[in-house]
Amino acid sequence: MNIIIKNACIIDPFGAYNQQIKSIKISNGIINKIADDIAVSDNDLLVDIPNLHISYGWIDSSVSFGEPGYEERETIAHGLEVAAKSGFTHICLNPNTDPVIDNQAGINLVLSKASGQASTLLPIGALTKNSEGIDMAEMFDMKNAGAVAFGDYKKSMENANLLKISLQYTQNFNARVIAYASDKNIKGKGVVNEGVVSTRLGLKGIPDLAEEIVVARNLYLLEYTSGKMHIPTISTQKSIELIKAAKAKGLDVTCSVAVHHLVLTDEQLDNFDTRYKVAPPLKDETTRQALINAVLDDTIDCITTDHQPWDIEHKKLEFDLAKDGTIGLESAFGALQNVLPLDVIIKKLLGAYTIFTNIIPEITVDRTANLTLFSPDTAYTFTVDNILSKSKNSAFLRQQMKGKVSGIINNNKLIINE
Repeated sequence: MNIIIKNACIIDPFGAYNQQIKSIKISNGIINKIADDIAVSDNDLLVDIPNLHISYGWIDSSVSFGEPGYEERETIAHGLEVAAKSGFTHICLNPNTDPVIDNQAGINLVLSKASGQASTLLPIGALTKNSEGIDMAEMFDMKNAGAVAFGDYKKSMENANLLKISLQYTQNFNARVIAYASDKNIKGKGVVNEGVVSTRLGLKGIPDLAEEIVVARNLYLLEYTSGKMHIPTISTQKSIELIKAAKAKGLDVTCSVAVHHLVLTDEQLDNFDTRYKVAPPLKDETTRQALINAVLDDTIDCITTDHQPWDIEHKKLEFDLAKDGTIGLESAFGALQNVLPLDVIIKKLLGAYTIFTNIIPEITVDRTANLTLFSPDTAYTFTVDNILSKSKNSAFLRQQMKGKVSGIINNNKLIINE
């Protein structure tokens, strides 16, 4: 099957066609030709969308679904359909399932569930058995089965020596450790960011120190071991400074920021709406601006949705009792365009490739077609009708959006949104 994409503006920060309007011919899943114009035959599938833009397929470094164990929140098959329609050709799946993905069988299971989908699933294996932080999981076996990294989702490693050993051990097979940062004792019973808003609302606050002290410790361990570390969803100014200094030393450390930390602040909490209860918590405007600046200066390597579906029984509760997390695949692109330039958004939605894969995200001839199609200028309000996920716990409901995803091409499949 041939697919002809007509007159698309290519956004490719890493390639030769950046900002050029071209037509693209794809034959049997391979980019066959890139030119100013390409003839279309009767048997070709034509993609001709007004103001069409394309980029290399986006990748999300932190996605939770539920299956196995929590299929009522999201299944792998349906979750990957949501990812595809949201523009993500690759997603890194967190191991927070039941059972936890902490062995080779778990990796094989989720990969088998993802077989045949347009979007590609890249499994993250648990760092410790059952993500309990006591014993190392079977990382070497999981790596051989297809795991791209190892971490205990939203769980900070209390045992510094175990993290040190993990960083040393994973060097034997060139793997990266994901080290979430939140000291549970300093966090205590906090539910929101410690500051003016928490005081005004009478909600227990979480100081920035809860994140920063763990980031600092983990970077010391990284320097000692010379391993590879990824720090997910950083959210404080001091964390930015610590990571920037570590990179200047030459440490192999990468980090991500969540879309909601770039777009929203804790001012959203005035109505005690639990859709805005996330971990780390939403911060103030000064911190939000600092995070944006860290994206712009490349201290932050990639942007994630940190997609975490919850059913209504776990989310629509008193604020203290509700679970942390928001879905974010469907809203990511439209929300980011309100705060960042288009070329920066694309660059950071491709950043996880160099962290978790060997893929070079560049659009060129004779390469597998892995593309995201989008129209950047469409303005709309995000509503429940825009949510494709089984769970509806979106922090972006009623937010103004700019830009819509038209579809993807990946795994020799074309997905076009209606």
